[in-house]
Amino acid sequence: MRLALALGRRNLGRTWPNPSVGAVVVADGRIVGQAVTAPGGRPHAEPLALAMAGEAARGATLYVTLEPCSHHGRTPPCTDATIAAGIARVVTAIEDPDPRVAGRGHAGLRAAGITVETGLLREEAARDHRGHFSRVTRGRPSLHLKLARTRDGFAAPSTGERLKITGPIADGAVHLWRAHADAIMVGIGTARADDPSLTVRLPGLAERSPLRVVLDSTLRLNPASHLVRGARDLPTLVLTGRGAPAHARRMLASSGVELGFVPTDPQGRIDLNAALAVLAERGLTRICSEGGPALADALAAHDLIDACTLITGSVTLGESGGLPALGPNLARRLADGSLSAVESCDFGPDTAVTYERI
Repeated sequence: MRLALALGRRNLGRTWPNPSVGAVVVADGRIVGQAVTAPGGRPHAEPLALAMAGEAARGATLYVTLEPCSHHGRTPPCTDATIAAGIARVVTAIEDPDPRVAGRGHAGLRAAGITVETGLLREEAARDHRGHFSRVTRGRPSLHLKLARTRDGFAAPSTGERLKITGPIADGAVHLWRAHADAIMVGIGTARADDPSLTVRLPGLAERSPLRVVLDSTLRLNPASHLVRGARDLPTLVLTGRGAPAHARRMLASSGVELGFVPTDPQGRIDLNAALAVLAERGLTRICSEGGPALADALAAHDLIDACTLITGSVTLGESGGLPALGPNLARRLADGSLSAVESCDFGPDTAVTYERI
């Protein structure tokens, strides 16, 4: 099962709207087939692993990180393929909460005389499939917030100048998180201040750059920004309000930027719950938010953060001070344990602590 989980993690960010599932076929103590859900979500892991195993699958055990699907979609049910292959025993990590499955996969396998066991490494599987679970049960993707701060707790100088907080090792980790996300999301403040590219810049992983999402209620995104100039090469979605200026709409659309329209709150800001619901409707399951303190605190205020990685760099601003990295809502959620620390690691001189929703 640990191998199946490792296989599934390889394609995180590449299989939406489907979950990235790992499957391993074992016969007489020997691995005879293994697979992960293919990019785009099809074929599923189980038929791929069974095809690799061939006749060796008859009487074998299938380990799979998620309950096999039992419904007809664009591909036949994985339960049918498992039964046809002659599998004698299926071990799954966790049940699928998707209403189209939700126990029916296990029930169908048992009805065919296959021994079914579930719950092996359940917590690890729940973490890996968090995006899928969130989308089908809450109608929104899971959200991983990334936030960097100086040693004395600031995100930027008070002058507004850009500050390099983290080193190359931490930067590499962030790019790997990007590669495993369905989309990277920032607010218009970060887009204008930092002019980010929001791409994956790790050797050999450039093609893993996910959808880029900007929250921009009045379409203030600079036409000369990296995001706009690169929109024809990398999918870029700007979520904006219905009242956004028509000329800005035309300019962005002509540059290859896709526009999505969502409600705004009384202050004219993007309704974050509505924005995440729109992303879920598109099939997205895993969002990496790399906006600044304002967006981070707004997400915390609406209880939309499922995981938060806070990276503390070695630099300090000292007496000059600056923009605090933690707003009151996020600070409260970290302090009261509603986001609880689960991992701490050093990236050279930088320290990253990851918190997860309880």
